[in-house]
Amino acid sequence: MHTTCPDCGAINRIPEDKRNQPGQCGKCKSTLFTGTVVELNDASFRRFIAKNDLPVVVDFWASWCGPCQMMAPIFKEVAATLPFQARFAKVNTEHAQQTAAQFAIRSIPTLLVFKNGEVVDQLAGALPAQQLKQWVQQALIKAR
Repeated sequence: MHTTCPDCGAINRIPEDKRNQPGQCGKCKSTLFTGTVVELNDASFRRFIAKNDLPVVVDFWASWCGPCQMMAPIFKEVAATLPFQARFAKVNTEHAQQTAAQFAIRSIPTLLVFKNGEVVDQLAGALPAQQLKQWVQQALIKAR
């Protein structure tokens, strides 16, 4: 399995028997699977979603968006519960306008789930924690 380091962007190969362990980046020595949310921008987005064998759940948001602000801690909470099933990332649409335009983000928050760089599911709007976790789990089934 291949995964991208959330800190330095290096591609790391994880042996199958160590798939459910935190792992360490071969380049910067950071922990690979922390259950945290990675901030992506136009420069880092494509590499992160394309070079992870795990699905990547991306929250497109903006600082002026009330529902986005409400959902931020919920997204972080769900990410912490699924560290070995998916990678979680956020894209600020104000700073990553090319990426937002590429995926035709018209309303925020919008969640996209990627597998091998391709969108496998999407959702517009904020959800409570339990519903968000259920939606992510259903999206992960689609991403298999």
